[in-house]
Amino acid sequence: MIFSKWTGLGNDFVIPEPGEVFDVSKGLSQRVMELCDRRFGIGADGVVVITPLLELGPADFEMKIYNADGSEAAMCGNATRCVAKYIRSRGLSNEKVVRLHTLSGVVKPELLEDGRVTVDMGAPRNFLGSVKLTACTFDFTAETVSMGNPHAVIFVDDIEKIHLEEWGSILECDKKFPDRCNIEFAQVINQSNIRMRVWERGCGVTMACGTGSCATLVAAQRRGLVGVEADVVLDGGTLHIKHEEGGSVFMTGPCKEVFKGQI
Repeated sequence: MIFSKWTGLGNDFVIPEPGEVFDVSKGLSQRVMELCDRRFGIGADGVVVITPLLELGPADFEMKIYNADGSEAAMCGNATRCVAKYIRSRGLSNEKVVRLHTLSGVVKPELLEDGRVTVDMGAPRNFLGSVKLTACTFDFTAETVSMGNPHAVIFVDDIEKIHLEEWGSILECDKKFPDRCNIEFAQVINQSNIRMRVWERGCGVTMACGTGSCATLVAAQRRGLVGVEADVVLDGGTLHIKHEEGGSVFMTGPCKEVFKGQI
C-alpha cells in the first residue's frame, strides 16, 4: 500500500493514496493497529480513508476514521484539516471548501490563504451535562459535550499537576460512558487562552485533539469562563476555536504532510 503521513499539531494519521484499495471488510482492526504501531508499523494516532462520492449530494467525499486501537471514530477535527489539504494536493478537488461525510454528519473544512484550515464542526450537542467522576481516589466534576463524539472536560487550577495517563485511562472507561469517552483536562489562563491536555478514546494521550478543543471552549463558555472565541493551547500547538450561542463551532489550525511511503 502506498500511503502518506499527515499531522495536525502532532495528532498524526496514515492516509492511503488515491487508487489504493483499503479493504475494510476483513481483519480491519488488526490491520489498523499494525499500521499505527510506532515500533513495528508506520506509527500514527489513526488511519483515515477518503472516498470520492460519485453521486454528489450533501457531501463530496466520505471520510472514514479508524483509531489506533482499530475502533472507528465518528469524527476527528485534526484529521479533517489534514484531509482538506490532502484532497487539494492530490487534485481531487480545487474547491476552497469541501464537504466530508462522517459518521457524525457532514463537516466542511475551508482552506485559508495562510495555509491553515478552518472547519465548520457543526453545533455542539447535549450529552450528559455535568457529571461526577472518580479516578485513583480523586474526585472530578466534568462538563460533557458531544461534537459528534463524546467529551468530558475537567477544569483544573494547574495543568502541570494532572496525571493524564493514569486518570485518562480510567475515566475513558467510566461506567457513565458505555461507549467510552474522550477526556480533557483544561486550565483557563484568561478569557482568550485555555491550556488543555487530552486522553483520546481509542488512542490514549495525543498531542492535539480538534473536537476536544471545540468541546473545551463550549464547556468553558457554559461555566462563564470565556467569551465567543479563544486559543486552545495543546501539547502540539494552538487551535483557535470560535462559537456563538446557537451556532456552529469553528476550528482553525495548521496541518501538513510529513512523508510518503510504501508498506
